[in-house]
Amino acid sequence: MFGRNKNAGNKVKEIEERAEFNSVINNTKDKLVVIDFYAEWCGPCRQIKPKFKKMALEEFKDVFFAKIDVDELEELSEDEQITAMPTFVFYKNGQKLEKLVGANEVKLRELILKYK
Repeated sequence: MFGRNKNAGNKVKEIEERAEFNSVINNTKDKLVVIDFYAEWCGPCRQIKPKFKKMALEEFKDVFFAKIDVDELEELSEDEQITAMPTFVFYKNGQKLEKLVGANEVKLRELILKYK
């Protein structure tokens, strides 16, 4: 119903539909959700991708990690005011907490620790 999970077997969920995004944001109660808005053609996105995946699999197992291809979900990306990639958006209890623009691994970790 929510599309296929391109990442079966790891913990970074590929969100492919707005309904799936809404479900993740609204139904992941008391858990930090970090969404990576990225583009396949984006160099910094490719650079941070393995680090983001490692955080999901090894460092922050209690955080929900997901990613959205801005070229696939353009309208949603616009609604979320994504203007550069990568942009990491932090949500908890259905609320947007903060946005981090750029492939800054140190700042990404700091924000995850701040909100988890």
